[in-house]
Amino acid sequence: MPSVFTWNVRVYYEDTDAGGIVYHANYLKFFERARTEWLRATGIDHQALKQLHDAALVVKSISTDYHAPAKLDDTLKLTLSIEKLGRASIVFLQQAWCGDTLLNTARVKIGCVDAALRPRALPDALSNSLAASTRAN
Repeated sequence: MPSVFTWNVRVYYEDTDAGGIVYHANYLKFFERARTEWLRATGIDHQALKQLHDAALVVKSISTDYHAPAKLDDTLKLTLSIEKLGRASIVFLQQAWCGDTLLNTARVKIGCVDAALRPRALPDALSNSLAASTRAN
């Protein structure tokens, strides 16, 4: 798996405010979609985590900086890389780009929990795959 995962999204009317600018909270939706697609690219999806490993990935914290606006019909390139891989958590650096313009930067900490929402270690299948990809880069 490459050290930087990329996922493209188009800005639709529903993503914008009255001025045609992407509403600030919608970057969180875009970043969530990119993390979901990244997880699929690792060969594991949310349903498999739940059914096979009694695990779910939940957002613990987000810090985001807005640099420039995205607008209706823009195609955004969302990037994701792992900043820190812990035993039960992952810290991602995520960015939204339009062409060469950086629009948004977010640090997202994800925790792993069981069905009762208690913290638990990342499943070995996921942890091993991520550790191998971070060592290779």
